[in-house]
Amino acid sequence: MSARTHTRPHPANPGGVDIRLPWWALALPALAFVALLLLILNPADAHAAGGDPAITHLFERVQQTVLHQAP
Repeated sequence: MSARTHTRPHPANPGGVDIRLPWWALALPALAFVALLLLILNPADAHAAGGDPAITHLFERVQQTVLHQAP
């Protein structure tokens, strides 16, 4: 008695991989990144944090640069 071999109904795509992501798979990480960046760059919320004034000065300069380049 011989066993049947099963073949794939559709051949594999040799040209590349076709992966489709839902819209939220890209939007949620981007939104989280922007939210964390705004938390870091907002010096009004960081008044209780003591630390190196050079780091605070660096964050303020980055914030000024980002805000002045916005359309």
